[in-house]
Amino acid sequence: MARRPLPRILSKDSAQIARTQIARSRELARTAADSATDVLHPLITISRGLRRLASAGRRRWAETPKDKRGPLLFLAATVVLFVVMVPYGPLLAAITLMAAAAWQGRDRTPQAPEGPDESQAERLQSLYEALVPYFSTAEDPAPLYAHGGEWEKAFDTHEFDDGGRFGHLVIRYPAYFPDGEPAARARIEQLLTAKAGRGREYHFEWDEEGNRLTVTVLAPLPTDIAAQRFVTAPGETVLGFTDPSEVQRTLPLSYGEEQRDVPPVVWRTGIRSTEPHLLAMGHPGSGTSTLLRSIALQALQYGDVLIVDGGGTGEYACLIGRDGVLAVECAPAGALASLEWAAQETERRLIAINRARQAGDAPPEDTRRPLWILLDRPSVFTHLMAADGRKDPQALLQMPLRHGRAANVTVAVAEQFDSADTLSEGVRQHTRARVVLGPAAPEQVEAVLGMRARTTAPAQVPPGRGYARLGSGPVHRLQVPSTPDPYDDATTDADRQAVLELLPPRTTPVEAAPETEPLAAEAVAAESS
Repeated sequence: MARRPLPRILSKDSAQIARTQIARSRELARTAADSATDVLHPLITISRGLRRLASAGRRRWAETPKDKRGPLLFLAATVVLFVVMVPYGPLLAAITLMAAAAWQGRDRTPQAPEGPDESQAERLQSLYEALVPYFSTAEDPAPLYAHGGEWEKAFDTHEFDDGGRFGHLVIRYPAYFPDGEPAARARIEQLLTAKAGRGREYHFEWDEEGNRLTVTVLAPLPTDIAAQRFVTAPGETVLGFTDPSEVQRTLPLSYGEEQRDVPPVVWRTGIRSTEPHLLAMGHPGSGTSTLLRSIALQALQYGDVLIVDGGGTGEYACLIGRDGVLAVECAPAGALASLEWAAQETERRLIAINRARQAGDAPPEDTRRPLWILLDRPSVFTHLMAADGRKDPQALLQMPLRHGRAANVTVAVAEQFDSADTLSEGVRQHTRARVVLGPAAPEQVEAVLGMRARTTAPAQVPPGRGYARLGSGPVHRLQVPSTPDPYDDATTDADRQAVLELLPPRTTPVEAAPETEPLAAEAVAAESS
């Protein structure tokens, strides 16, 4: 007897073909069901009507008193006898019964109105009139927009939510409108935000080829995502979460006992990264320290972390002495020494990797483990060093920023907008991954990200909410996962426990914290006041 061959393991192509065939089979089955429903629609209607007539007859019989059921049966028998005796009586009775069943079995669901109601039409006309000064000129012989004109020609699609406000809108505009100029776009977007309803976030999609603008109301990003282990590969860091339409990937997240798939903004670092370093900007309380803390917890899974905290508020005290945390420096002297070591370590790794490549060997093990340098508010140290006549610590970042990708060294800097002018040219030039958090003006977002956001900001900006752009990619809405300081009294028990579970074990005993230098204490107190 010939042996039957074992089934092959499906390859990627064969799996894709199988999924395509399954989708095609489902589409064919759905089409066949719809066709059968159309063909059998009269029979289905008559059957539904007969069932309703039978239910009405049983209900009438149950409501009839027992003393009157006899005369009712005699009357029904008389009618049946009369129908049988009359010529063509049974045929006429059958036709009458089918007609009554068809009438009773008709679809009684009220039809949706084909067009907008009076209030919606008034809102559309008001929006049309508001766009006339921007989308019309006196030289246009056949203007699409004119005072007293018809809005039906200008709005291809319009949808309203339950509250009567716009939910989706497709606007046509003339070809001579300068849709390539950011200032002209900003004026239209500001007008639409005011007319469509404040307090919501809108996404604007400009189609320059088709001369159409699509306005969509965005759902608010979830703010209850706690810190947790994300399903990512080595070299991938989750900055936060964004809209499902912006990325083609989702991560399974846990909300207590519930599981959800949420689209993330993933920052890829390492040798093949095109944006190996990151810069985060924001106002006080916007969540930049939370972002660095979230990055540190993810980086400790595969690498070592060096933290320099210029704020001096103890935001990273929970990481002191943990496995993989090289140092948490808050004093100027310690920050300067740590950054000097980081520059020397980057140079040592480059030399070791170069020698291994020249010998045809693999890179040494001590150069493969990623090294993360996290700086929170380096401008504080810049002011202190300048007042004391010492070297700016940001100058020591030239080596890690310029050659960090080849040496597997990543730098992440967080700074506030009021100190943005103190950032060195190296930090501005080599941080291609950018994040803006908090209530920032559109001009500030464009100055940091290099591009205006296609969405409007919410009325109330929660902590950790902002925008992110990786390299030359698009601007994404961003919500940083909740990663508060577990030692803060204002932290909830659930968030505190989530962060403590992610902390590595403490292998180095925590020594007594050194006293803050008087100069540093005075500077921090002056900036916080």
